[in-house]
Amino acid sequence: MTDIQSSQIAQLPVIGEAALQSYPTATLYIVATPIGNVTDISLRALQVLALVDAVACEDTRNTGNLMTRFGLSKPMIAAHQHNEREVAEKLITRLLKGERIALVSDAGTPGVSDPGARIVDAVRAAGLRVLPLPGASAAITALSASGLVNDRFYFVGFLPAKAKQRENALLELLAVPATLVFYEAPHRILDCVEALIGVFEPTRQVVFARELTKLFEEIHRCPLAEALAWVKADAHREKGEYVVLLEGAVAGSDADELEAERILNILLAECSVKQAASLAAQITGRKKNALYERALAIKGEQA
Repeated sequence: MTDIQSSQIAQLPVIGEAALQSYPTATLYIVATPIGNVTDISLRALQVLALVDAVACEDTRNTGNLMTRFGLSKPMIAAHQHNEREVAEKLITRLLKGERIALVSDAGTPGVSDPGARIVDAVRAAGLRVLPLPGASAAITALSASGLVNDRFYFVGFLPAKAKQRENALLELLAVPATLVFYEAPHRILDCVEALIGVFEPTRQVVFARELTKLFEEIHRCPLAEALAWVKADAHREKGEYVVLLEGAVAGSDADELEAERILNILLAECSVKQAASLAAQITGRKKNALYERALAIKGEQA
């Protein structure tokens, strides 16, 4: 960018617009920060970070680097998953004195698969104001570039680390008609893909969004049957943070049958065949008679 261009941008009316906004005191500001590209930060976020009395952050080093990039310096308070409740009390004390405090995570929006939710809950319970500043979100960024046509999505976040727990979690999602959104760490991406293949139909479309907004950003879409080969084709694909999107279940698919079967098995452990079929029909919307016949068969198989 030339000096002339930089000068023109600095004079844009929108830059001054952020400074003219109202920023109430005794308020916790939830500030979304870039997930990769530092210039994705919003003008209002910069104004708030320049104005607040302190910044509560997941990692003071990461947030310190971000602040330095924009010539900002504020007292920082470490607020991570291991000390949220303790920090919440300290923040509430300061907010009651009329301070403004910003809450940020290392990247993206606090409280979304990141620390922050417990702090927000405590601040709200204390009757204090919480003001969110929208911005970067890896899940929404990936969805917007996926091309998966669905008005609904189901945010899962990180799956359990243990194989059996991961499988059980995925089985519960088998019949969900919304696009499924997962976060995954690079060292577990192969485990994640293998787990998806073990549970879902191979024809479902899957989207891998890796290192979003960063230098080596990669977005790939393919049938689930081809997913493992794609990840293994390049060693670099086992590096970088992932958002994995999986096409939702289609009504009337095998997934519906499997979900009805799962529900029946759960109910049969506690109810009679007739009660289980009736409740399963209410839950799934499927015909009670067909469920009753299947419940009888299950009971016969278990005998």
